[in-house]
Amino acid sequence: MSRPEHIGPPELFYNEDEAHKYTSNTRIIEIQEKMTERAIEMLELPPDQPAFLLDIGCGSGLSGEWLSEAGHYWVGVDISSSMLGIAKEREVEGDVFLADAGEGMFFRPGTFDGVVSISALQWLCNADKRDHVPAKRLHRFFSTLYSCMSRGSRAVFQFYPENPAQMDLITSQARKSGFTGGVVIDYPHSTKAKKYYLCLFCGTPARMPSARDDPNESAETVSYASKREKTRKRKKGDRTPLKSRSWVVKKKERSRRQGHSVRQDTKYTGRKRPAKF
Repeated sequence: MSRPEHIGPPELFYNEDEAHKYTSNTRIIEIQEKMTERAIEMLELPPDQPAFLLDIGCGSGLSGEWLSEAGHYWVGVDISSSMLGIAKEREVEGDVFLADAGEGMFFRPGTFDGVVSISALQWLCNADKRDHVPAKRLHRFFSTLYSCMSRGSRAVFQFYPENPAQMDLITSQARKSGFTGGVVIDYPHSTKAKKYYLCLFCGTPARMPSARDDPNESAETVSYASKREKTRKRKKGDRTPLKSRSWVVKKKERSRRQGHSVRQDTKYTGRKRPAKF
């Protein structure tokens, strides 16, 4: 089976059809949630304190949705306009931007408390255009990312390296840009469950997270330092129904906390409008 990055550049591979399939596939959604939860765990953020995070390769907002569930604020970037279109249709909590990570991040220095990225980093190892040099694009990406992260923060990338040489290319460019850290391999002896996470430290070296060894281990059995654990364990059936009154009120309240101007709640808030002909 061909790797997606061998079929075409991401902005073309993730067209409208592929973006809809990706977002509606329950198996993909489940995997994205587990990997995002694992990435948040590796960030080791202060407990009971919302953080401002950057989601690189945010796509249709599947990973961002889990960041919101964990109580964080986030901004996402992605190169696929089709994926971002679906993210806006789904009314994700974070702000999303169309951007090529290989051209560098464009945020102010020290903006983010942490960075997550799910299944995106390996795309930067491709030369999809004549002027694309993977080593240079990776260095541009990591150096500008380092700048927009707060000192002492972490970046966690779940990625799929094609071979050891590709993994060495990625890690070497990260080190040249000032990062310390390394690669954590969960379930290294499992063919299907094996996952690679690049854990980078900005400014201050720290202890690397421990890898998971048991492929049957679920997120529910892992001990977390944060009291947000209960929120993370919520099952899909417990979530507020989309577009319901309680969902609308919750969304408006979150926007108020973010400083946005929001209309006051009334008895009509969340009420379904009759169809227009």
